[in-house]
Amino acid sequence: MSHNLQPRQKQNYNTLVIHSTDNSFGFGYRKNNNAGSDKLFTKEFDKDLCNNLIVDFKKFISKENLQKVNKISVSIGPANFNASRLIVVLARTISQQINCPLDSFSSFEIMAKRIALKNNIFINKKTFWIYKKLKRKGFIAGKYKICNRLQNNEELSIQEIVSPKVIKEFESKELFLQANYEDEKDLKEFLDLSNKNFLNTNKWQKVLPLYPISPIN
Repeated sequence: MSHNLQPRQKQNYNTLVIHSTDNSFGFGYRKNNNAGSDKLFTKEFDKDLCNNLIVDFKKFISKENLQKVNKISVSIGPANFNASRLIVVLARTISQQINCPLDSFSSFEIMAKRIALKNNIFINKKTFWIYKKLKRKGFIAGKYKICNRLQNNEELSIQEIVSPKVIKEFESKELFLQANYEDEKDLKEFLDLSNKNFLNTNKWQKVLPLYPISPIN
């Protein structure tokens, strides 16, 4: 059975990612698994996010290129509550319409490699948390594991071992690093993650927004 998987891994395929943060949303498109072909779009939220999200998406990718997409990935938060809901609905709808595999990543997992490299934690740390302070008491945090310690940035692999959740306080023995969004860098990493996870996809019905907190937070 394994000989059937190897050719598919080497195939050229087109990937679409849809991402949102606390203040913005974005799209990324990669042709033939070639990072040099990446097309990125980011925009800050406006008053009519629901309608403008669709308008901007149609401007971003042609109908012809959309039909060529072999894989869609969407970020499910933690991020702006309404934006997370809207981009997941958009991704699920497109996935269903073009009969395309869909998977999802948390916003923290997308930024985890960048944060690990920035803080040099791949040298002497195995696990770390990424957190964001809530407006009220507590934090939302996810836990991440270094899967290898190679100092080649391209080889660094990180796994999400605890999905972002609400915690009341930090454990003193563990490493906590603050979340920060960098739109274009995160879209690039998102495309990389999507391609690496190409064979591990979900049915569109199973991809849902991450709601560890209520909208009022």
